[in-house]
Amino acid sequence: MQDRNARIYAAIAAIPPGRVASYGAIAARAGLPGRARLVGRLLGEVPDGMELPWFRVLRASGHVAMPPGSRGFREQCRRLRAEGVEVKNGRVPLSRFGLDGDLDHALWGWPEG
Repeated sequence: MQDRNARIYAAIAAIPPGRVASYGAIAARAGLPGRARLVGRLLGEVPDGMELPWFRVLRASGHVAMPPGSRGFREQCRRLRAEGVEVKNGRVPLSRFGLDGDLDHALWGWPEG
């Protein structure tokens, strides 16, 4: 396996339960900024026997990348909800569940509402 692939897989594996990251954020954390499409391609080519939390990777908008209503879409939403992640109309609020959401929360707290 190429080093860049290993770095991408390691960045995906490091997403903790209850958090999500965009394809672009994974690429940046792997030291490959601008390579979001590579992350998507590699998610489709995960080596046999490697377990990854693939369902924690979303589009930059927070949307699930699979077609709405598809089996994969439903499975991804189910797995995210099982970890306590809010999914509404196929979208996760990254400000609350993204890897960097904690920084905003630490600084400003959640808005009352």
